[in-house]
Amino acid sequence: MQQTEWSPSPLGIAGCGLVGLVMAIASVMVVTEAPGRLLTGIAAVGLITFAIMSWRARPKLAITAEGVAVRGWFSTRVLTRADVKLVRITEFRRLARKMRLLEIETTDDGLHVLTRWDLGADPLDVLDALTAAGYTGAQ
Repeated sequence: MQQTEWSPSPLGIAGCGLVGLVMAIASVMVVTEAPGRLLTGIAAVGLITFAIMSWRARPKLAITAEGVAVRGWFSTRVLTRADVKLVRITEFRRLARKMRLLEIETTDDGLHVLTRWDLGADPLDVLDALTAAGYTGAQ
């Protein structure tokens, strides 16, 4: 049986939250100058917020009976087969590393771009699962 739900790794999310918590403690207890304290505090709040919202948006992508559910930080959108115009992989090199993005283009000119972090898996494997489920796939 093929996987039907994809989401960020729980350990990765916990790691972001933990680093944010450590940075928050360091900004209050270790950093002595005001600009450094402000910057460290902003970074800590950003990491903690990112961890909370990433946990809230799980699973990020799921194949359901109604269609493909794409979950964001505040809402979930269910795309039926008729709503999906194209599913493809975009590859590019960044910092001497090949990056892959899963793009789901909808008929209303919407575009959902999912990274390896969002999916917790290789986007090629997710594309294969979506294609097997009957959604249009092109590489």
